[in-house]
Amino acid sequence: MAVEVRVSGRVQGVSFRWEAQQRAERLGVTGWVRNEPDGSVAVHVEGPGAAVETMVDWCRQGPAYARVERVTVADVADTGDEEFRIRF
Repeated sequence: MAVEVRVSGRVQGVSFRWEAQQRAERLGVTGWVRNEPDGSVAVHVEGPGAAVETMVDWCRQGPAYARVERVTVADVADTGDEEFRIRF
């Protein structure tokens, strides 16, 4: 299963990317996370369905200092990522 998630609100400058990477590693999912020019955060997640859904659920809340206002999720094709990384 693979999805792309777009998270809007106060999500940059609050350790969202770092905490997403830590959470993804614990869940065993692969993909990437990056800040977008419009202030949102984009997340690509691949892995077993339950783990991907858990990661999406985490994105709906984010880290402690985030204020998530909107989350969109789209099914996408697997890219074969072998790890979860922060993209700059």
